[in-house]
Amino acid sequence: MLKKKKWLKLSLLSLLAVILLAGCGGGEDSGKDEEGGGKDKETDVLAQVKEKDKIVFGVKNDTRLFGLKNPSTGDVEGFDIDIAKALAAEILGDENKVEFKEVTSKTRMALLNNGDIDAIVATMTITEDRKKEVDFTDVYFDAGQSLLVKKGSDIKGIDSLKGKKVLAVKGSTSSINIREKAPDAQVLEFENYSEAFAALKSGQGDALTTDDSILYGMADEDPNYELVGGTFTDEPYGIAVKKGNAEFVDELNKALKSLKDSGKYDEIHDKWIKH
Repeated sequence: MLKKKKWLKLSLLSLLAVILLAGCGGGEDSGKDEEGGGKDKETDVLAQVKEKDKIVFGVKNDTRLFGLKNPSTGDVEGFDIDIAKALAAEILGDENKVEFKEVTSKTRMALLNNGDIDAIVATMTITEDRKKEVDFTDVYFDAGQSLLVKKGSDIKGIDSLKGKKVLAVKGSTSSINIREKAPDAQVLEFENYSEAFAALKSGQGDALTTDDSILYGMADEDPNYELVGGTFTDEPYGIAVKKGNAEFVDELNKALKSLKDSGKYDEIHDKWIKH
């Protein structure tokens, strides 16, 4: 009988321990919404943005007209920069509630997914493959891939690239597209647009390819170069956020719509894009 009582006591203690552990486990979900399908605070980017009262945007520092660092002031300037500030004004009430971190076509996805930035506004084309890794807003700028050459070049378009050296940037859709559209061309890749344009000017390649919007900036910088052949792809730019943040995407889309409805978008566009 004594052994039976001892066994019963141990069984009750074990059951009590299980109940207590279950109760503690329930507390771990306190950061999630009541439906159980929500995000915890560590992955909810919109909640983080509102808590710190600032949006950290990944932007390019080497892309004239869109995001270029001014050597005199140290500030990054361009269409993407002004759009980012205007979005912050819509969402947080002040265009100065932003922080800009430099990204390149190669680094931007990793920086976003690592949590170093809240959103990417950096001439980023929306593609089906990229949608598997990040979420995109509505299109905020329509571009198309083209070619930049030195004036007087015998390259007149995509059909003139057989045996030619074409320069592109690592991690860009342009690098993929040119291999498909001009398989007989040799493609040389660089880390960023500044390096690629410098390589073109030093004779390391016959043409540079990327979105026409970016190439126009290079042609403005050096009138010895021109765009040829028109565009041969569609490149819709979107703002990228970490996957699973539908609320943040909705907030950005509402802000974009407000900018377009108010005329602010056109004002920014006409300030930078004159082609």
